[in-house]
Amino acid sequence: MPDSPHRDPVQEFADRIIAELEKNVKPWVRPWDPEKSGGPQAPFNPVTGKRYHGINVLILGMDLRAFETSDPRWMTFQQAHEKDWHVRKGEKATTIFFTKPYEVEDDDSEDGRRKVRVLKHYAVFHASQIEGIPPYAAPGFEEAPWTRPEAADIILRNSGVRLCTGGDRAFYSPSTDHIQLPPERAFCGPTEYFTTALHELAHSTGHKSRLNRDLTARYGSAAYAMEELRAEIASAYVASELGLPPDIPQHASYIASWIKPLKDDKREIFRAAADAQRIVDMVLGFHPDYAAQAEPDLDRPGIRAATAADHRPGPR
Repeated sequence: MPDSPHRDPVQEFADRIIAELEKNVKPWVRPWDPEKSGGPQAPFNPVTGKRYHGINVLILGMDLRAFETSDPRWMTFQQAHEKDWHVRKGEKATTIFFTKPYEVEDDDSEDGRRKVRVLKHYAVFHASQIEGIPPYAAPGFEEAPWTRPEAADIILRNSGVRLCTGGDRAFYSPSTDHIQLPPERAFCGPTEYFTTALHELAHSTGHKSRLNRDLTARYGSAAYAMEELRAEIASAYVASELGLPPDIPQHASYIASWIKPLKDDKREIFRAAADAQRIVDMVLGFHPDYAAQAEPDLDRPGIRAATAADHRPGPR
């Protein structure tokens, strides 16, 4: 059934994020239980075997069903039907997004045409809404060796970013391209130490020699807050993949500074999630085992339009 002409899924999701932040809740942070943290938790499609990407990681990862079941599987109605699985009657779909390329006229280009990407949306269902689907078994260390305890240390060493110890603050310095951390004894334990280090590593990807984000904004500015938002989302993604705590409690003070920019521009959370995904791809790519298995994921340029078209009338 077509959407109401007045419905704006982009605004709806932005409002949902803002509502959670106004409760002082970071909605991308998954409750961490060390007894259940094994195995990657990024949402994926069990029919195609591909992962979801960007804003869809945020949308699907913060869904209560994913929180409660630790099952990251999502698919379309049609895909479930093709596997002889069945979405239970009355279940409500979750809206996620992809971009589709179009050619438009452009007098300033050589051939008079240019490509633009238009944001589209479609519906998926969680595994818990589907009858007949086999139980989920999280991959173990052999299938996902980047979830071993030493993974964070491997990533930090392979990043090439200098790590310095001393003082009472954790930060990344763009001018010297180094991460500064207090001594390990200042942290509650190794997990907090590595979670903090990976957060600062997320900032380091903005260096001009890496992803080249603008890191010159001053503390207290909207631009500074948006860089912090990108690193927050990215480090939560990375921690979830590695089986580490996904949050740094002292960073709750940034929440208020994120609300106004997100209210001012409904697409800012989409841009932040896209940048966060680029950060995640780079950071996890410093682990050789993760890099070896990495492949184009769902929702990425080059496969988005084809994937959506392949599954109509219910795109992936």
